[in-house]
Amino acid sequence: MGLEYEKKFRAEENVLRRIDAALTEPPYFLQMETTYYDTPSGALSKRRITLRRRLENGISVCTLKTPTGTAARGEFQTECASIQDAIPILCKLTNWDELLFLTAEGVAPVCGAKFTRTARKILFGDSLLEVALDQGILIGGERELPLFEVEVELLSGKEQDADLYAALLAQKFSLQEEPKSKFRRALDLAKGDEKWQ
Repeated sequence: MGLEYEKKFRAEENVLRRIDAALTEPPYFLQMETTYYDTPSGALSKRRITLRRRLENGISVCTLKTPTGTAARGEFQTECASIQDAIPILCKLTNWDELLFLTAEGVAPVCGAKFTRTARKILFGDSLLEVALDQGILIGGERELPLFEVEVELLSGKEQDADLYAALLAQKFSLQEEPKSKFRRALDLAKGDEKWQ
């Protein structure tokens, strides 16, 4: 199973610029356009499952994220043009046929996000981390919410290294941890449970 372990922080636009200027590793850039899917009954979100299709610099990548009972999440992805075509492939990758059962009623877009990611790979301790600075919008129905976020993701190594680096970054730039994923915040927006403008 693929695992995702990351720390997220809210940040103002000027703070993202300060962090970007402070990091010395060479950056790489991704234009992200994400659509999140659920069934009409909300079967996926009720089980804390995320199903998304994301255009990453124009490449269509479909992803399934699942809870694991720990701080990490299961993460599986495949390049695929449509989420419907991706579901059976994701089932094979995860060896988890319940996804076919859960999505038997069909899936439809429920919310989304558009943002630019400026990312760097950083060696810290015994680990390889990705530090991503995301700037754009969350989309829920006709509503939009500005997105300014910092992610520290463990690519390989120890969770403790990611935790320590994230804590040092948060302390240096006075970052506030973001407990909700982009999907959860966009879904709240679609439901009218999040402040919007």
